[in-house]
Amino acid sequence: MARSSGDSPLPTAEKAASPAPGSGIHPSLFILNWILFSNATILFNKWLLDTAGFRYPIILTCWHLIFATAATQILARTTKLLESRKSLPIDGRMYLRTIVPIGILYTGSLVFSNLVYLYLSVAFTQMLKAGSPVAVLFTSWAFRVAEPNLAKFLNILVIVIGVGIASFGEINFSMIGFVYQILGIIFEAVRLVMIQVMLTAEGMKMDPLVALYYYAPVCAFFNIFVALFTEASTFKYEDLVNTGFTMLFLNASVAFMLNIASVFLIGKTSGLVLTLTGILKAILLVAVSVVIWKTPISPLQAFGYGIALLGLSYYSLGYDNVVKIYNNSSAYISATMNSYGAVPGSPDGVRGGMLTKRYVVLGSAVFGFLFVMAVLFMWVNSVPTISTTSLGAN
Repeated sequence: MARSSGDSPLPTAEKAASPAPGSGIHPSLFILNWILFSNATILFNKWLLDTAGFRYPIILTCWHLIFATAATQILARTTKLLESRKSLPIDGRMYLRTIVPIGILYTGSLVFSNLVYLYLSVAFTQMLKAGSPVAVLFTSWAFRVAEPNLAKFLNILVIVIGVGIASFGEINFSMIGFVYQILGIIFEAVRLVMIQVMLTAEGMKMDPLVALYYYAPVCAFFNIFVALFTEASTFKYEDLVNTGFTMLFLNASVAFMLNIASVFLIGKTSGLVLTLTGILKAILLVAVSVVIWKTPISPLQAFGYGIALLGLSYYSLGYDNVVKIYNNSSAYISATMNSYGAVPGSPDGVRGGMLTKRYVVLGSAVFGFLFVMAVLFMWVNSVPTISTTSLGAN
């Protein structure tokens, strides 16, 4: 399920089997749409909490959820986007057994995910989130949803090492922010596994918008309860006025549009595309946030993040898909080179050429990765800081 902070893992257990909306539009537009709203939500939240002076992450989360509650109720009565909810066997008892517990976990995940923006940069936050599959895997083992597997454990170990190196290389490290991010990851991991345990056991599936329809009121209630004992006593109306009601309304609208973008993306693409899109989104978000806030990134930190991303890609895609992508890339390059007469005409020559080209593909991938990291380093050191007033400060 997409979340108001814009950075939740792409849905798995909550995918709906509803018809794909907007079937006449090319899938790439849905991908770009989701990347746009996902990154815009995260950057917008960071700007509000860290730059615009509205330093109330729990109250901001409450506002997002109240807005989402009202918006989903309106959409349920005026559109067919939430029609699949009518097929779900949810009564009062089911609501208390499934929706409420998952909603509490969702509340914790949202609160900690927004709190972290007060202490850590967007770039480093995304690097830490590369370790989310670690928490999900260990939680699934703890709940006996999945059996422990040595190959997966070793793969996860690579991700952990990468995240550890990135953390060690972080220049502006904050232990409080780090702890908040880890707690947010843990709450989210338990929530995802509980969705699999509870909803799947009951034979229910929810798309992100329907899930938000049920979870938003529960989360809003618990967030308001938490805010009363934390931020309510320090809240200043002047901060609200200085930030601007229009800006807060626009922020909640962008966060909600992310949920709608998720529905269209899930209905139009495959799980493989979702995974690749999520990884691409994370890389773009790090680059954009570095340019906006001129966040310093050390070579060690970028190297660790690169290791984590490679491990995450392999973990998400699996061996078979990696081999398939590799073979397709090799075949494409082979066909291209053959069309220019670069490969000898004999069968042995073709076979040898294919073997050589596979090494070329692998080498090009490694070189491309290192080249992107090098460009990022130079970009960080050469691009001037963008004024926050250009982002819409009041």
